[in-house]
Amino acid sequence: MIRAFRAAALIGLAIASTISAPAHADAIRKAETLVSLETKALARARNGHLEKLVTPVAAAQGTGDITYSNAWLSRQPIISTGGAEWQCLSEALYFEARGESVQGLFAVAEVILNRVSSPRFPGSVCGVVKQGTGKKYGCQFTYTCDGHPERINEPAAWDRVGKVAQVMLNGAPRSLTQGATYYHTNAVRPKWSRSFMKTANIGQHIFYRNPR
Repeated sequence: MIRAFRAAALIGLAIASTISAPAHADAIRKAETLVSLETKALARARNGHLEKLVTPVAAAQGTGDITYSNAWLSRQPIISTGGAEWQCLSEALYFEARGESVQGLFAVAEVILNRVSSPRFPGSVCGVVKQGTGKKYGCQFTYTCDGHPERINEPAAWDRVGKVAQVMLNGAPRSLTQGATYYHTNAVRPKWSRSFMKTANIGQHIFYRNPR
């Protein structure tokens, strides 16, 4: 449909511009040549690509106006189950930051998704969360290699982190940590933090961005 419409439009324009000027028949031949070349090019394009050319980009759905408050979070629907990415993000938030404020939960989620977006890390939430698991001193998130079983014993906290995970996966803005891809608690000061750029201090966590 797109190819037929485009071709017809170009031919129509060429004919309209030359009806009163027979001497310009050469212009028609040139227009027909252009139409032929473009038709061939469009024929080689995939339907999905063509649809993107004519379809407006939709805004992220389901994010709303986030206020990072308990009142706002309580109004969000409880997610009883989700896909693998939701599960991995929810677990990371539960075991790493379930005692944090709403803002603190979103900040930790930002780090995980910032890593997903970075070429320095795996390209999926589960890949980021489980990176290095099983290797001595290699895990990126302590709970994945602390030797303790990962059990959800606090249903209310699980519902809370599940909501945050869903909102973030729906495309919520990541504006709290200024692109941070690392964090640690206030109780420790790892060596790497001395050479990284501090971007935020939220709740019990300090956030950093690799300056390189």
